[in-house]
Amino acid sequence: MKKLPKAYEPQNYEADIYTKWEESGYFNPDKLDLPKEAPTYTIVLPPPNITDKLHLGHSSMLAIEDLLIRYHRMKGYRTLWIPGTDHAAIATQNVVEKNLKNTEGKTRHDLGREKFLEKVWEFLEKTQATILKQTRKMGASLDWSREAFTLDEQRQKAVTQMFVDMYKAGVIYRGERIVNWCPRCHSTLADDEVEHSDQKAGFYTFKYWKDFPVAISTTRPETKLGDTAVAVNPKDARYKKFIGQEFSGEFCGVPLKIKIIADRGVDMDFGTGALGVTPAHSMTDWKMAEENDLEIKKVINEDGKINQGFGEFSGLTVQEARKAIVQKLKENKLLEKEEEIDNALSVCYRCDTPIEPLPSKQWFVSVNKKIERLNNKSLKEKAIDVAREKEISFIPNRFEKRYIDWMENLHDWCISRQIWFGHRIPVWYKNDEIYVDTEPPTDEENWTQDPDVLDTWFSSGMWTFSTLGWPDNFQDGKKLGDLKKFHPTQVLETGYEILTLWVSRMIMMSLFAVGEIPFEDVYLHGMVLDEHGKKMSKSKGNGIDPMDVIAQFGTDAVRLSLLIGNTPGNNLRIGEEKISGMRNLINKLWNIARFIETGYQISELSRGKELKKENLTLADRWILLKTNQLIQEVDEDIKKYRFSEAGEKLKEFTWNELADWYLEISKIEKNKEEKEIILKKVLGDLLKLWHPFIPFVTEKIWQELFSENLLMIQSWPKADKTDQQNIVGEEFALLKQIIGAIRNARSQYGIKPNQKIKTIIYGHHQTTLMENEKKLIAELGTNIEELTIQKDGEKIPHSYYEIIEGVEIYIPLEDIINLEEEVKKTRKKITETEQFIQTLQRKLSNQGFVANAPKEIVEKEKKKLSSQKNKLKNLKKYLEGLA
Repeated sequence: MKKLPKAYEPQNYEADIYTKWEESGYFNPDKLDLPKEAPTYTIVLPPPNITDKLHLGHSSMLAIEDLLIRYHRMKGYRTLWIPGTDHAAIATQNVVEKNLKNTEGKTRHDLGREKFLEKVWEFLEKTQATILKQTRKMGASLDWSREAFTLDEQRQKAVTQMFVDMYKAGVIYRGERIVNWCPRCHSTLADDEVEHSDQKAGFYTFKYWKDFPVAISTTRPETKLGDTAVAVNPKDARYKKFIGQEFSGEFCGVPLKIKIIADRGVDMDFGTGALGVTPAHSMTDWKMAEENDLEIKKVINEDGKINQGFGEFSGLTVQEARKAIVQKLKENKLLEKEEEIDNALSVCYRCDTPIEPLPSKQWFVSVNKKIERLNNKSLKEKAIDVAREKEISFIPNRFEKRYIDWMENLHDWCISRQIWFGHRIPVWYKNDEIYVDTEPPTDEENWTQDPDVLDTWFSSGMWTFSTLGWPDNFQDGKKLGDLKKFHPTQVLETGYEILTLWVSRMIMMSLFAVGEIPFEDVYLHGMVLDEHGKKMSKSKGNGIDPMDVIAQFGTDAVRLSLLIGNTPGNNLRIGEEKISGMRNLINKLWNIARFIETGYQISELSRGKELKKENLTLADRWILLKTNQLIQEVDEDIKKYRFSEAGEKLKEFTWNELADWYLEISKIEKNKEEKEIILKKVLGDLLKLWHPFIPFVTEKIWQELFSENLLMIQSWPKADKTDQQNIVGEEFALLKQIIGAIRNARSQYGIKPNQKIKTIIYGHHQTTLMENEKKLIAELGTNIEELTIQKDGEKIPHSYYEIIEGVEIYIPLEDIINLEEEVKKTRKKITETEQFIQTLQRKLSNQGFVANAPKEIVEKEKKKLSSQKNKLKNLKKYLEGLA
């Protein structure tokens, strides 16, 4: 076989390695040579929106999921990872509409529905291709033969069937309700698609007209054109006498009839304690209208303008009408107070346009209706049950409460959207007749199909089972084919920000369609931030394009930087410095392999040879013990979703225990035959353990040094059952401490690397160990010319002295440094350090400073004091050796 090149150049290998993986067919679990009883392990890739290329957040998701998939594949599971993309209806239509406006100066209405959708599909094909290319670039071992798209033919069939089934079960209904309306997108939004932006807002206190008995307060005076009541708390003594009365008058020239109603939810201390009730533009007010039989008057239309029938204000935008009404109130001396308050503005999650709550006839999913197939429980109840009963686990666990809180307060879900791109609603109208079915009516020309499309989350909520062949693979309540084999899936790994948007809906949809949970675990990752903890964005110039850093550092380095330091539910900071550091680690692994290959001809190593225990050194037994422990700990960490801890342990073993200790020892100890067998085993196991984290470099080393059979499908290493006791680890740990102490002494006293020293060790109860390891103590980075080991002896003056677990170490200093000068310098440093400590102590004992200085400054001073105390301790110990 060829020798490994001097340097690992990822760009020279990654594309070819991925091609080899993909062409092998082993991404498809059906191609794996597994026993029939092999357990399955399934993940569906959260489908990225086709609106733009992938960012580092997507890369983090891919790294985590690919780690889980590769690990379980090597563990012998029938492992399936399903790829796909999301049509992201509103977002995609918005992007195409903007492009159309910028390039051709046209709107979708200028083109018409059919021509506009052609433009959308042209855009989709380009972005989708980019996303899939990026996904492959990340090394994702997805089963591309099962690739899905939320708007492909199979998903259209599934979505249509789901709508019809839910409609027939009475779960989907059409009704007029207050909905969140985006005037820019011209569509409804679900509650969890509404974001909130903090702002300062005007807060106005006024009377509708001079004789009206109650003043009200509001941030939205323009909606008061549609008020039909004023709500007060029934306990409020100020207004009790007015409850039940109705008053007529004109508000800014618009006639109103206002009834005073009682509602326990009114806060007596907010504003005047009286609230104008606008049933058409507030969900809370809509409920009050239903309970009190109030008229509902729609003030604002779908364009965000004042409706006809409201006098001089009709046709004005919301902002224009607000300004005009406030001016009128001032002119008529009705405005009692104008303030500025902090206010959370509701905005569209896609375009940041302020949301208007409007009454509209829409399609809804009832979350509270009792369903026979769910044992007469509602979708909401059943979805809460599976979390409380731990059928579904959340990682981290704190998100279980957030999920349950959200579900308990869930309202009916509006699923119709007034856009053109998406799943058409399978409903047709003829006069007052409604036809709902998977196929259009036979006399379709006499019917008109509903022009709306379904909420994107409706189709993506079906993702776990629609990608596995539902409804075809679900007959008479029984699962068939892939659905039977791979559902429920084992884990959903996604961002915590879509826990309510997506996770909750997937659970409800799966419970309804298949009668079971969609996944067993929900692993929630955080956001990827820049190295200063700021959100990445193009405008700030702090964004990192994953393709750019892959080109610079290699995919493995990017993956590892997204895995180490990444803990569930928490945001991750990342910058090029971290990625560069991970590249150095990967290069270290490459260099370890090169060292072993060069020194031991690893391709021919240890064939048919067995270790002879009597020839093993302490270091040999120690590295085998550490490898066993590493296998056990990494295995357990991955099972428990502790990816960062597993990565840190692998890093520590690779860089420190293997490279810095064992490989250096292998240059000194002469049992080459045993070293060959051990190094092949340790490196082979290490490559397997690292593979889910950094698949490209491990695959390359494996192919060059071990076998042409892919590392990707090798068995996960098993810890050997050995008779090694903890004593091996304890003895080698002591040896490391002693060698480390001698190295530190050389550094502390400024002894040049090539200058030889004398060392005396009193071993006491460890004398035999010291004698056995004398060669390592003398040669492993210590450069000891004369090493004396004896059981005990007199204290040796003018020497560096250290005692470690009863073992005494002396390094005579008289012939190495000028003792008199060194004593003077050290005493001076001790005095200076003591004075500095006193200054810091005075500062920190000053209560004024501690109370008034910024917390981070106080903490900095405390750390400085601790550091100086430690320095003083070391200086005194140093002086003791000199004396």
